[in-house]
Amino acid sequence: MTEELKPFTFDTPGSMHLEWGGAARMGELLGEWFEQRNLLIVTDKFLHENGLLDAAKASLAACGFSVVVFDDVVADPPESVLLACVEQGKTAGADIVLGLGGGSSMDIAKLVAVMLKSDQSLADMYGIGNIKGDRAPLVQVPTTAGTGSEVTNITILTTGETTKMGVVAQQLYADRVLLDAELTIGLPAAATAATGIDAMVHAIEAYTSAHRKNPLSDVLAREALRLLCGNLVTACQEGSNRAAREAMLLGSNLAGQAFSNSPVAAVHALAYPLGGHYHLPHGLTNALMLGPVLRFNMAAAAPLYAELADVVLGPSDADVQTRSARFVEHMQALMNQSGAPQRLRDVNISEDSLPTLARDAMLQSRLLMNNPVEVTEADALALYQEAY
Repeated sequence: MTEELKPFTFDTPGSMHLEWGGAARMGELLGEWFEQRNLLIVTDKFLHENGLLDAAKASLAACGFSVVVFDDVVADPPESVLLACVEQGKTAGADIVLGLGGGSSMDIAKLVAVMLKSDQSLADMYGIGNIKGDRAPLVQVPTTAGTGSEVTNITILTTGETTKMGVVAQQLYADRVLLDAELTIGLPAAATAATGIDAMVHAIEAYTSAHRKNPLSDVLAREALRLLCGNLVTACQEGSNRAAREAMLLGSNLAGQAFSNSPVAAVHALAYPLGGHYHLPHGLTNALMLGPVLRFNMAAAAPLYAELADVVLGPSDADVQTRSARFVEHMQALMNQSGAPQRLRDVNISEDSLPTLARDAMLQSRLLMNNPVEVTEADALALYQEAY
């Protein structure tokens, strides 16, 4: 018997375009999509200096765009990077913004598009739904298959030595997203593994989220996990495999749409302090905490894990507990095969710091509230100890 649906809202960017080599047609595509011609590209120095923007810039110039590049984005960007980018964009008269890179570049691009048209202070934007007014047109082009930032409406900025704050608003959803998996060719195996596992965590946590889980996020999370689990090892071991790279990028995108509408939970909550204190890549910290949190959540999430097992391992007549256990074992095996570090000690986390990390994880209440099982500080410490 079909159950009555609970009310839900699903938000996502206005349009997405997938095309192998699409970046080399950037000018043509943006020319079709927008009237504005003064473009600010937000990226990082590695991508810029290694020529990943060259084809896009040539195409844009050929199609009449005036292009200025801001390439000072760094991982876990501080407020100063955002403000410098806004200043450069205003000086250049930019009226359209393109974020090209990993999650940090795309996150900065979101707020830059707002601040080019607004005098509202950054301090007033922090939190949920606090941005006033409109923004410049925004295009997002990911170069990794992991963060899903191209389809989310959140920007995270570093505000202190170990602290971060977020801006969440409808205005941060992009107008257009270009998925060109050719841009992910050359991404090292370690980064491919970390970002791919990050995307898997997005799908799993969206599917098991205690709040705002809905039929659309469920469909996207399942398909995302099918694509990601089926192609992670190939993408890591055969970095030029087009089919695997495209599947990973699409899977990451679908997972991003899922968790933007059905929020992530304890894996992310415990990962953030690892990044804040030890400056580890976000995808890697998620990978380190995934196994312990999956096992911790088993008591409440077993039926959902069993459903995901059917997606990634094929339908089974086994009972819920058996299927859910197989799912957790399969995820651990995938991480092992990908080559991602397995233990906190493998990335030089100090055992003495675990109590501090547990206390800091408790500050992530907006994430912990979505977990299917309540997480206390003692639980967080035990999870870090298990991961150690």
